[in-house]
Amino acid sequence: MIPAKFDYIKASSISEAVGLLDKHGFDAKILSGGHSLLPAMKLRLNRPEILIDISAIPDMNSISEEGNEIVIGANCTHNAIANSLLVNDKLAILAETAKAIGDIQVRNKGTIGGSLAHADPASDYPATVLACDATVVVEGKNGSRSIAITDFFQGIYTTALEDDEIITSVRFPKVANGNYQKFFQSASRFAVVGVAVVKDGDKVKVGITGVADTPYRASAVENAYNGNSDAASHAVDNVEVMSDHFADVEYRSHLAKVMVKRALEA
Repeated sequence: MIPAKFDYIKASSISEAVGLLDKHGFDAKILSGGHSLLPAMKLRLNRPEILIDISAIPDMNSISEEGNEIVIGANCTHNAIANSLLVNDKLAILAETAKAIGDIQVRNKGTIGGSLAHADPASDYPATVLACDATVVVEGKNGSRSIAITDFFQGIYTTALEDDEIITSVRFPKVANGNYQKFFQSASRFAVVGVAVVKDGDKVKVGITGVADTPYRASAVENAYNGNSDAASHAVDNVEVMSDHFADVEYRSHLAKVMVKRALEA
């Protein structure tokens, strides 16, 4: 449980971090909260030669309101999001999701940017960012760009981030009516199934995590929704459901339908 030898550099700005990442390439990894990277390093599943610490970059720690959007800096911890008065008022589903993550130690150190970049198929945020139609803002050597969340997750632990890019912020439309439901692993509190529902008029947007190797928008549920929770029966339509020691395909499929139903009713 001891990492391989590595060098450590603390970046003071986004441009410095991007430059260091571009310079060192595959030998380097970005460190923010460390709750995804450090366990993998201790198990020697990940052996970077250089850690670039971005946790102290001031431009990435803020939560702000910009027009009809709430902008969350990538270095914001789960606890900061859960306790933000602005988030609780204008984007309560995100605060609700953050409160469901891990335990107090994890919430005090883990960050939204690190969680999204890691793209663990059992993490909580993906369901909510999908249901909210969030946008991920990243910066690399070629400048800044915005990635629609529906294009961001590309597979298990795989995202649309280029090798020299880091997440700088996540932009959310304000959400008045949303709910997050989760059936969690008892030890880690990762999601066996996590479901986020955002209701806008007569329509719903449904994001699901933990069910497949990639979080997804449950378009079959959205299309079938007519004001009641029966649409939950379509939660895994056209989805290749995962099987592992927490839940086989049949059980996880059943859970997905149950959790979607609860979120729709809530």
